[in-house]
Amino acid sequence: MNADNTQDPSHDAKLPAQAGSVETMGTRHGMFGVSGTGDTSGYGGLVKQTVFPGPSQRPYGGWYDEVADALEARLGSTDLMGAVEKVVLDRGEITFHVRAQDLPFVAQMFRDDEALRFELCSGVSGVHYPGDTGRELHAVYHLLSMTFNRRVRLEVSVPDADPHIPSIVSIYPTNDWHERETYDMFGILFDGHPALTRILMPDDWPGHPQRKDYPLGGIPVEYKGGTIPPPDERRSYS
Repeated sequence: MNADNTQDPSHDAKLPAQAGSVETMGTRHGMFGVSGTGDTSGYGGLVKQTVFPGPSQRPYGGWYDEVADALEARLGSTDLMGAVEKVVLDRGEITFHVRAQDLPFVAQMFRDDEALRFELCSGVSGVHYPGDTGRELHAVYHLLSMTFNRRVRLEVSVPDADPHIPSIVSIYPTNDWHERETYDMFGILFDGHPALTRILMPDDWPGHPQRKDYPLGGIPVEYKGGTIPPPDERRSYS
């Protein structure tokens, strides 16, 4: 057994980033940060800072450095050394923040490079940070190497005013419905997707329901003979 557990990511403490190594992005008011409708959660007075873990410095430890070295070697042979904006190691997980225009190249490299072999992308998730000015919409890709039993994330950030990210369905076909869902819920436009249409909401549905600026309106829900009013008609606690 390796006595130096710091070099084995499986022993990394699942702890938040150390104090001073975070980036403050904004302040959330209330449970959901909504405005324009009543806060029905009972937490309308909640005020909480939204922070991101800051960039991590080498060495990362264990196979994290092997992945980073392979990535740098491939990018170093191209003119795309700036494709990775930063690397974040937090809670024992590693995330590579990638420029939107370089995502297809980086994704294919993660899939095909002999030293990486991330054969599966299990999906893409959307996140909306209204306070992250110029980078309000984030798309997070979850990659798995079945060859090496490793997991990493790629994260791409784009402005709300220009929410375009290249589709990687041609590289990871599993992303087909996931990109549609992320478009449906957050409004991120995946350029080059074979059929970018809504997948959960009706085609004529206004807005994107999982964005933080989406109102808490809705329709009554009938459940076993009882009716639950939509959120904007329930009791307000704020």
